[in-house]
Amino acid sequence: MSTSADTITFEEALGKLEQIVQKLESSELSLQDSVKQFEEGIKLSRHCSQILEQAELRVEQVKQNENQA
Repeated sequence: MSTSADTITFEEALGKLEQIVQKLESSELSLQDSVKQFEEGIKLSRHCSQILEQAELRVEQVKQNENQA
């Protein structure tokens, strides 16, 4: 992957994850390439999870601020 998983948007990471899944499901990759794609997918998945966790925290903060107003 040319772009670091830490610097891409959620949408970009999700798109790359979808591409990886398609490649892995196609059964056209060698074992070594499959493992590399799997490792990249794990990195992207973790990145997406972190972004979602941050978004959830922001939503909770907004809800708390609304309840205090």
